[in-house]
Parts: sequence; structure tokens; C-alpha cells
Amino acid sequence: MNANRKSWNQGQQKLRLALTSVDHQKAIDLFLIQHAMVHSSKMSKSNQWSFEDEILNDMAEEEIRQIPRNSEHSVAWIIFHIARIEDITMNMLVAGTPQLFTEDNWAMKMKVAIVHSANKMDHASLATLSAQIDINALRAYRQSVGNRTRKIVRQLKLEELKQKVDALRLQKVLEEGALVPEAIEILNYWSKRTITGLLLMPPTRHNFLHLKEALRIKQH
Repeated sequence: MNANRKSWNQGQQKLRLALTSVDHQKAIDLFLIQHAMVHSSKMSKSNQWSFEDEILNDMAEEEIRQIPRNSEHSVAWIIFHIARIEDITMNMLVAGTPQLFTEDNWAMKMKVAIVHSANKMDHASLATLSAQIDINALRAYRQSVGNRTRKIVRQLKLEELKQKVDALRLQKVLEEGALVPEAIEILNYWSKRTITGLLLMPPTRHNFLHLKEALRIKQH
């Protein structure tokens, strides 16, 4: 495994331990490091290794849009999906605030016709999204989502980390169409998590796992 990705995995274990400790500031600091490494360096404005930059910065646009043979997704779909999931969970579920996608009209900016997380899309719809999405706007949306996440996490209090996700916030995800009904198992998963559990998955590990998938597509 690449040394940077191995370091990220080790950091995730440290974050898991820190989030269950009383050292609240250490947990926040570790989260911000882990989060920065699965976003563009333009987002964190740091000199840390960026998994996103490693994948995207030398990819041609047509490569980002392509769905390779024997692959379910394109890199464009992956970046859109992880940005949407982070936006939905961190804003709607953790902070109880509107998702940036609707607040800043990112559907129009990215030239996409869907408002949901991109789960359960058929091949034709996925191919259409990959072909039509504005790649520069997509990367700008993901950067905006990442910046908002960092603001939210910096404001979290120790006691909030142990709280379960509010049921009304979960319901709002469905009401706004942020998840399609066919993806209800994802909402059920979120409903069983504490805020700590959410921090360990959508904005960190979920991003990392899908970026590994994007790397495999790039190397295909």
C-alpha cells in the first residue's frame, strides 16, 4: 500500500480512539487532519498529502467522465456521490442546517438533473450524469462541502459527540429527496449512529473508500 494511504489508515484508528476519549480538542484536530487528506489541498490550504489531488490533478476530463469496462462507476460519479453524502450528513444530520446543494443552487452550477445522493442509479442515468456534469463546478462543490464540514466540526461540543441523530432530521432527508426511497437502508444505518459514528464514516472513511475505487478506475 502507498505510504500516504497507510498513514491515513493509521490516523483513522487514532481518530476512533480519540473520539471515545475525553480529549475533545485532540479528537477535533485528528479529524481535521484525516478530513484534509481526503479532500483537495485547495480546501484545507495545507501541505498535507491529498488523496483527491493524487487522483484528479493529472486526469483528463474525458478520463474523469469515463465508465471503464467492468466498472460500475466513473470518477465523476464518485466525486459527486461522496460530496453529496458529506453535504447531507454533516449539514442536515449533524448541524441541522440546510445542505449546501440546495442553499447555493449547485444543481444548476454543476448541470445535473438529480437532487439525491446518487445511490441506486441505473447505468444509463449514471452515464448521463458522468457525461453532463460540469467538472470544475463539481470540484468547487466538493471543496465548499469540505469547508463547511470543518466549520461544523470545530463548533461541536464534547457532549454532542455521544448524541444519536435526531429523528426529525432523518425524516427531512427523505422529504427533501436527498435520498431516494430505494436507498432507505442508508438512512437506517445513519439512524443508529451517534455524531461520533457519523464523523468516522461519511466525511472520513466513506470518502477514503470511494477514492480508493477512483484510483482503481484511473489505473484501469
